[in-house]
Amino acid sequence: MSLTREQMAQRVARELRDGYYVNLGIGIPTLVANYVPPGIDVMLQSENGLLGMGPFPTEADVDADMINAGKQTVTARRGAAIFDSADSFAMIRGGHVDLTVLGAFEVDVEGNIASWMIPGKLVKGMGGAMDLVAGAANIIVVMTHASKNGESKLLPRCSLPLTGAGCIRRVLTDLAYLEIDNGAFVLKERAPGVPVDEIVARTAGRLIVPSEVPEMQVDPA
Repeated sequence: MSLTREQMAQRVARELRDGYYVNLGIGIPTLVANYVPPGIDVMLQSENGLLGMGPFPTEADVDADMINAGKQTVTARRGAAIFDSADSFAMIRGGHVDLTVLGAFEVDVEGNIASWMIPGKLVKGMGGAMDLVAGAANIIVVMTHASKNGESKLLPRCSLPLTGAGCIRRVLTDLAYLEIDNGAFVLKERAPGVPVDEIVARTAGRLIVPSEVPEMQVDPA
């Protein structure tokens, strides 16, 4: 059974480390804010100018002026700072973000990522993604393993316009956790109940499968 959006965010949150400054992209990555592990102190950054983003608000706590880059209402944790987008991008471009979590349309075996444009379709555009992949050494892509049409999104070569080249090393999908190494996806974990054969069938790019592939540890859906 494939992971839910919440389970994907939960798995990514396990990659957070104490003291990290973390940028969360639009979509599934924003949910990571709800799953920061106990005992881990991280500062979540939003490119529109918020450092110290907290979990999503309850209905009673919604502040329409407190939003993330995806225009979702958020909360601010104690010690948060609010500033303009110029300062926010200076932080990103200066390499001061320890981890970036991004969505994507495609990733390939060379670590290329396409996340901003599908010709002929209306999408939100580049936003800060190009700056984020250029300014962060530590990036995790979170996306579904295949499109709605069943076409693999893990490819030998991206077919869409690139956001960044050779910058991705880790990918978390609804089926698996993979690392990119030497021109191949390396299968590290599989979603609970998902057979390796299914992951192989849905991965178009070169895939290395170790002799043992553990199941991911996530809470039941």
